[in-house]
Amino acid sequence: QVQLRESGGGLVQAGGSLRLSCVASGSIFSIQSMGWYREAPGKQRELVAVNLNGGRTNYGDSVKGRFTISRDVKNTVSLQMNSLVPEDTATYYCNALRLGTNYWGKGTLVTVSS
Repeated sequence: QVQLRESGGGLVQAGGSLRLSCVASGSIFSIQSMGWYREAPGKQRELVAVNLNGGRTNYGDSVKGRFTISRDVKNTVSLQMNSLVPEDTATYYCNALRLGTNYWGKGTLVTVSS
């Protein structure tokens, strides 16, 4: 089992920045990837960014050039969010994929005011 704990959400004005962090604990060996997804009210959960073993990263189209994902060698993944817009308002969930099983954090709310 993998436990994920997010931090860093909050309220920010449009154009501002926030940094999210997620720490994994438990069976962190054999984690294949760690990343972030988000879910806005009335919308499906969508990929924000993912960091794969080996350093490759993927980003959702709407955040490319504005968000940056980073991951340390063990068990922490961070998301630097710049140039935030109201459409970025959502609950952000940390994700870890381990041996074919997805694990999720409880989520942290990001609200961007116009």
